[in-house]
Amino acid sequence: MADFYDTLETRHPDLRELHLFSGLREQLGHARKRSPYFARLLADIQPESVADRAALAALPVTRKSALIESQRALPPFGGMTTVPVGDLGRVFQSPGPIYDPEAKRADYWRMARALYAAGFRRGNLAHNCFSYHFTPAGSMFESGAMAVGCAVFPAGVGNTESQARAVADLRPDGYIGTPSFLKIILEKGRDLGLDCSSLTKGMVSGEALPPSLRAELKALGVSVLQCYGTADIGLIAYESESVEGMIADEGVILEIVRPGTGDPVPEGEVGEVLVTTLNPDYPLIRFATGDLSAVLPGRSPCGRTNMRIKGWMGRADQTTKVKGMFVHPEQVAEVVKRHPEIARARLVVTREDGNDAMTLKCETTGPTAGLAAKLAETMQAVMKLKGRAETVPAGSLPNDGKVIEDARSYE
Repeated sequence: MADFYDTLETRHPDLRELHLFSGLREQLGHARKRSPYFARLLADIQPESVADRAALAALPVTRKSALIESQRALPPFGGMTTVPVGDLGRVFQSPGPIYDPEAKRADYWRMARALYAAGFRRGNLAHNCFSYHFTPAGSMFESGAMAVGCAVFPAGVGNTESQARAVADLRPDGYIGTPSFLKIILEKGRDLGLDCSSLTKGMVSGEALPPSLRAELKALGVSVLQCYGTADIGLIAYESESVEGMIADEGVILEIVRPGTGDPVPEGEVGEVLVTTLNPDYPLIRFATGDLSAVLPGRSPCGRTNMRIKGWMGRADQTTKVKGMFVHPEQVAEVVKRHPEIARARLVVTREDGNDAMTLKCETTGPTAGLAAKLAETMQAVMKLKGRAETVPAGSLPNDGKVIEDARSYE
């Protein structure tokens, strides 16, 4: 029988939605009162009216790319936090730079749930190879491991030989870090004749985990699961023992939307990951991560009942420079919005006779007579660049989340 971190993981989906949206309404009211940024953004929103996902989808989106501008304008957190910086536990810096707050409460990043699913238990020693410097990854997983009841060896990154010797000396039960570095440590231990067999489980993140690498780590004695999170949100989704997609964390509301918009896409269609967190200190609402994924149908065989996604599938920011001007996914979305007969669209950028060319390929649901000419006019108005449009059969555009495809070749 499967072992669960708590009863939240197996509750009926309808009950989960009820609890999440009750928490969301409270969060909206709290954010409007305590956060200058959300006071402005949500000024016209009535929290009590946001009762379901349709109402959530009508709320404005905050993009990760906007954090840099907001934080520069109003340091250190762009007015998005609800507590003074001196009341926090730690402050981190992610590339950008983007500054990330950490409050003082236990398991602030909610990583315990993912670690428990990977087999970490009270009394274990966890060998944590995520960085403790500047970025929050080391602290994220350390606080989660301690919430589970583990002791933690704060190994950090680098020093491969010392890492392998520490594993042989301390006999940790599990590894936390990137999968590629685990492979390096295990191989170094083998080359040095060290016994690293105490490591039997791992929680990995931060990079891709192809099946071949998972199999190599298994052959070296370590069964690993992976999770997906960000420095802004913390845990978003995690694998269970069934290894069939990633299960959404119980502390977030997860949406998949068409890149460049806040419009949810159908189940199975690749889109951008939007996350709303119920974190009272940093109440990010409809936060666009810039990552691509898709919702998987049905429930996990492990018995957990929350939504599943395919995991990280690439980046949604497809901004492309055409004829010296940037074209953004938001602009493609605006063109589509002005023509409701378009179901899906993809802007393909090519080189023709040494010049950049744009073609908007569209799947349609209505009459197409004269549509190409109208679309060309709209493209000129929105993008300030000339382009052409063509209709394609329904279902013919790839399901990869791309709104802009740069197909140029300079050879």
